[in-house]
Amino acid sequence: MRYVEPLFRPPSEARSLILQVTNGCSWNRCTFCEMYTAPQKRFSFKQPHEIDAELAEIASSGLAVRRIFLADGDAMTLSVRRLKLILQSIRRHLPGVQRVSSYCLPRNLRHKAAAELAELRELGLSLYYVGCESGDNLVLDRVSKGETFNSSLDALRKIKDAGAKSSVMVLNGMGGSRYSDQHAENSALLMNAAQPDYLATLVVSFPMGMARYQAGFNGEFQPLDQPGLFREIKLLLETLELDQTIFRSDHASNYLVLKGTLNKDKQRLLAIVDQALQQPGTVPLRQEWQRGL
Repeated sequence: MRYVEPLFRPPSEARSLILQVTNGCSWNRCTFCEMYTAPQKRFSFKQPHEIDAELAEIASSGLAVRRIFLADGDAMTLSVRRLKLILQSIRRHLPGVQRVSSYCLPRNLRHKAAAELAELRELGLSLYYVGCESGDNLVLDRVSKGETFNSSLDALRKIKDAGAKSSVMVLNGMGGSRYSDQHAENSALLMNAAQPDYLATLVVSFPMGMARYQAGFNGEFQPLDQPGLFREIKLLLETLELDQTIFRSDHASNYLVLKGTLNKDKQRLLAIVDQALQQPGTVPLRQEWQRGL
């Protein structure tokens, strides 16, 4: 495969073929994200004949491919017509593929109808990783996300109406100490309204420093310490009312690992968070050297 690096994928796509159909992110303004800021990551897309040639090469290698992830961060900005061509190429060259997935900004679906997403699902695109990050409009504005509670909800409902699945990311600590409560509560309310299939929390991280991020908060952003992060997760869990959502807080950025199905495991997860808060040292936590983005 011919990649423009660095290349990113969700942790759950570790065994998938990464098919880079776009490079970088067409929005690329979020102040918490440094993934696509390198010069070579300026947004562009591959031509269908290039993608078809790569798939033919993979097919000729005899590699057994069951899952494909469409990279980079913004594959769903492509038109439905172009996405169909890609999915048809996958079916032609790799008929054994059982699932195709992609990152998805809510804005990517603004001009795509649920019926069109259903056509893409029939061709194999059945899982969308949606970075909502927060359900709080003020926090979203501060980090230049370019989305709102309603735009995220519209996208998630459209995915569900199409018969596809959504895996949503929320960033623990995104609002800092000042906006922690409203970030947690409104993120939970967004999830309650959307009822995603999967929900994951990551801890907001600043491997290149906080200057750009703090500028969006007019200097008032104060990062949460460990107890603050745990209190925010507790409030999020307390406010969530989900029917059958698989919940994961096990990304490498997290100190406290939580896994369960909500709301079935809600009280068990809350008990773990309470123990981490009230009895430090009795719950296994990731050390700083074990964490990463």
